[in-house]
Amino acid sequence: MPLLRLRIIGSPDDLRAVADLLQSIEGIEHVEEVADLMPRLDDEDSSSAGLSDDIGPGAHDLEVEAPNDYTARRVRAAVEELSVRMGLVVEFEAGEE
Repeated sequence: MPLLRLRIIGSPDDLRAVADLLQSIEGIEHVEEVADLMPRLDDEDSSSAGLSDDIGPGAHDLEVEAPNDYTARRVRAAVEELSVRMGLVVEFEAGEE
């Protein structure tokens, strides 16, 4: 069963729109937002040390289980189309088609 991982750069409303689209695709039963495990630490010597990091859109990671490769390709195509219409940045994990 293919597992797609993608990152959406956008608001929580944008995330909901993508998640709703994914759940509407026949065969998709599991769509889950996963926590970003990469620590975001300020470097004390950085010019951005202490600045707020909540300006701009957030990053949201999703995992989607597809029953087969055909459905996984449909998921990717649908998300790409929606991202163009909504002006979102969507990044698929390397190695996925």
